[in-house]
Amino acid sequence: MFRRIADNYYVSPQIEAGDIAALAAEGFTCIICNRPDTEVPPSQRAAVIEQAARAYGLGFVENPLTFKTMTAEPLALQRRTADKERKVLAYCASGMRSAAAWVLSHSDSMECEALLAAATGAGYDLAALRPMLMAREKAAKAGPDLRS
Repeated sequence: MFRRIADNYYVSPQIEAGDIAALAAEGFTCIICNRPDTEVPPSQRAAVIEQAARAYGLGFVENPLTFKTMTAEPLALQRRTADKERKVLAYCASGMRSAAAWVLSHSDSMECEALLAAATGAGYDLAALRPMLMAREKAAKAGPDLRS
């Protein structure tokens, strides 16, 4: 059901409230919902999943994403959450957005090919992000522009 991207970060397609017991048994400490409520029926909305997560003592972060809304603030929330938790499951429709959020949120600290390899290893082809990741990597290596 879930796929490992990093030591403590896993992604999956949409989960149900009934999945939470198994996730808790697997050692997950937090769930990140990357799926907007507008995409799901009432039984799969974030509040329903959150209630089940909290009942099992898991943290829950609602961070609905689309590829257009993967901007600095939601990506920072994704990374902060993953960085402070022992084992995180981020979910969306297929796991692709949650994988992309991890890749993009780590583009300041990891090389492009390592990021893409992590996603590919979990079954997500994010090669379309390569130009953006390469540009970020190049800019980071160049350092700050001190001409002004």
